[in-house]
Amino acid sequence: MNTIKINRETLLEPLYAVSGIIERRHTLPILSNVLLERKGTDITVVATDIEIQISARAVCDNPGEAKAITVGARKLLDILRALPEQSEVTLALQEKKLQVKAAKSRFNLQTLPAEDFPKLSLAEGASTRMTLPQKVLKQLFLSVQYAMAQQDIRYYLNGLLLVSAGDKITVVATDGHRLALASAAHKIEGMQEVILPRKTILELSKLLSDSDDPVEVELSPTQARFSFGGIVLISKLVDGKFPDYTRVIPTTHNKKLLLNRIVLLQALQRAAILTNEKFKGVRWVLVDGSLKIICSNNEQEEAQEELDVTYTGEALDIGFNVNYLQDVLNNLDCSEVECALGDANSSALITVPGNDNFKYVVMPMRI
Repeated sequence: MNTIKINRETLLEPLYAVSGIIERRHTLPILSNVLLERKGTDITVVATDIEIQISARAVCDNPGEAKAITVGARKLLDILRALPEQSEVTLALQEKKLQVKAAKSRFNLQTLPAEDFPKLSLAEGASTRMTLPQKVLKQLFLSVQYAMAQQDIRYYLNGLLLVSAGDKITVVATDGHRLALASAAHKIEGMQEVILPRKTILELSKLLSDSDDPVEVELSPTQARFSFGGIVLISKLVDGKFPDYTRVIPTTHNKKLLLNRIVLLQALQRAAILTNEKFKGVRWVLVDGSLKIICSNNEQEEAQEELDVTYTGEALDIGFNVNYLQDVLNNLDCSEVECALGDANSSALITVPGNDNFKYVVMPMRI
C-alpha cells in the first residue's frame, strides 16, 4: 500500500458510496470487507455482496507502488467518522494489519488477502449503451420503486423492469397488487428489457444526484453497469419473465375524478389512523359531487372524510389498501391527480393530468 496519506473526507466519500450493499453478518467473512486498491495516487474502494459490486475512487496525497488489501468496512467507516473533521489520515500496512493513524489516534485492523476478494467479472456478449442525466434516471426510479415486491416467491417481481427502446426508456414495478410505470424520452439504439434487483434500485436511488451530470448505462443479457461521478455499480440481473404490464393498465374506465393531491393524501392519512396491521382497507363511496373516504375497524370505530368532486354519474362503492394509495401520492410531485374508476371489481388508474409518462394501477380490495 504501503503508506497512504489522505484527507479524512476524501476517503469517507467513496467509503460511504460503497458501504450500503455490505451486510453486517455474512457467511463469507471477506464480504464484510472493502477492497482498497492503490495505483499511483488513485485509491479505489470496492464492495460486493456477490450480486452487486460498487467501486468508487479517491486521490491520496502521496504516490506509491500498486498494492491491494481488504479490511473490515464498518470498522474503517466508524473510525473515520469518529475522527475530527479535516484530519489527515495515514494508512499503513504492517504484518497483515492495517494501521490507521490521525494525530494521536492509532487503530490496528485485521486484513484479508485481496486475491480472495470475489470481484464481479464483466459480462461478455452484445450490450446496449446509453447516457442520460443522473436526475432523469433517479426520478424514474423514485417514481416507481415503492411498488416493487419484497421477498416474493415470484422472484421476478422483486425488482424493476427497465425497457429501453427507440426514443423512450420505461421503468415498471409491481408486487401483484399495484403497478407503477414511468417513462422518459431518450433516443436509444437497439432494444433491451432487463429486470434490475430491488437492492440495486435502492442503492442507485441513493447514489445518483439530482443534477444534469451524465450516467452511462450498459445493459447486457446478464448484467447492468452504471458509471457516474467516479462511481461504478455493476449488478447481476434477475433471470425471469416480467408480467405483460400493458394488459394490466385500464383503458376504458369512464368514471374520472380530478383531485388535489395534497388534499386527498391528507384525507387518506386521517382515515388511516383507524386501520391496523391486519386490515388496511378504506372505502371510496362516489356519488354526484362527492367522494367519501370511509374506514372502519373491528372495534366498531369509523372515520369518514368527504371531498367535493366534479362528478355526475353512476354511484360507486369500492375498497382499496390505503397504503397503496398513500405510496403513490407521497412519491408524486404534482398539484393534481386524475383517478379513473370502473366498477367495484376493477382496478383504479391514477395518472397526472397532462403527463402521459406516468401510470399507477391499484387493484380493488374486498371490504
